[in-house]
Amino acid sequence: ISTGLAMVVALVLAALTDRQLAGSRLYRVVLIWPYGIAAPALALAFRFILAPEAGFMAVVNKLWPGFWDPGLDGADAMASIIIAFSWKYVGYNFIFFLAAFQAIPRSLIEAAAMDGSGVIRRFRDIQFPLITPTIFFLLVINITESFQDSFGIVDIMTAGGPANATNLMVYKIYSDGFKGLDYSGAAAQSIILMLLIIALTIVQFRFIERRVHYR
Repeated sequence: ISTGLAMVVALVLAALTDRQLAGSRLYRVVLIWPYGIAAPALALAFRFILAPEAGFMAVVNKLWPGFWDPGLDGADAMASIIIAFSWKYVGYNFIFFLAAFQAIPRSLIEAAAMDGSGVIRRFRDIQFPLITPTIFFLLVINITESFQDSFGIVDIMTAGGPANATNLMVYKIYSDGFKGLDYSGAAAQSIILMLLIIALTIVQFRFIERRVHYR
């Protein structure tokens, strides 16, 4: 979910920024910054921002008491992790999407516009097919990186709780091995995780890559 959300938001922002908008250079710099923030630091920031008693969501809870409480509600806790991870990778994806858009010859876009194609149709028929190699690359990278950065975010924001609702596999390996001292079990889980990542990568290259249009 976080990977898909980060890619969709980045794609939309890159498509908008690629157009000649006032202050577009400033937008690009601002959108790139989040990727440079380490996962634990990012988690600390979002832990405060999304805190039900003092953060931004405290305002929402005043209007609707009990609406947001990641300390007790597993769905809220998972949502907070998804938001934090997506925010970090929007900037990373944005860099590549913007480069892909700018690599498309302007003559193609101008010719389509002269033929009467609207913005949405030009994106669907011309721009999107030409950036599918970038989409495929980012899909592989985002899924792989999610296993790495999810540990720091989960450890700081929820520590696997509440009631193991956010006890992702990466964090469970750490918890079982270093807290529960179940080294053999943690080692077995790490091997399973490695095989899972390899399997996901193979599936992406075998099936998803078939829909990629290389120029």
